[in-house]
Amino acid sequence: MRVLFIGNSFTARNDVPGLIAQLATARGKRLEHRLISAGGASLRMHWNKGEAQRDIARTRYHHVVLQEQSTLPIKNARRMHENVRLFDEAIRASGASTVLYLTWARVSAPATQEAITSAYTSIGSELGAVVVPAGIAWQRFLRKHRQPVLHDKDGSHPTLAGSYLAACVFFAVLFGERPGGVAGDLAGLTRADAELLHETAWATVHESRRSA
Repeated sequence: MRVLFIGNSFTARNDVPGLIAQLATARGKRLEHRLISAGGASLRMHWNKGEAQRDIARTRYHHVVLQEQSTLPIKNARRMHENVRLFDEAIRASGASTVLYLTWARVSAPATQEAITSAYTSIGSELGAVVVPAGIAWQRFLRKHRQPVLHDKDGSHPTLAGSYLAACVFFAVLFGERPGGVAGDLAGLTRADAELLHETAWATVHESRRSA
């Protein structure tokens, strides 16, 4: 499976694509990935730069993952939707499918998760795009657990545990299987922590499919 990721530090921090690839390898699968990232970038910034479109057109990807700037879905969902539509047209023309990386709320504003979720799921439904409900998995986890910590000290970016949870959700969506088998290879994450994150990811994806 060849996947292009377009986003910013929410994707780049702790190498989320690499974590997904590790999960795939642990299950006897293969994920080839490329990340086009810039700190704080919106999808419109990537579009205007042009690198992403050129790569989409010249490389035969199966999926292209779009991660919007973290607060734009809250502040201006209409603008976010315009950005996604631009990329979706180019992605479809290349023969790939659009995947949306639904991200999480900041520590200081947990209630904004509903707006983030709505922004991603509504445009996903309009375009028939795959939505990876990472932020919903974070919300589910934080309602019940304090450890491992998902947010970094800035209250926005992910810790390794937060990125790993997102990667587990990606794996469950892209491959349709329960994630697992990587815990011992991740410094700072215990096996018990990893299993909890596996279960949260799988339960979130399973529930999302039932409600779709």
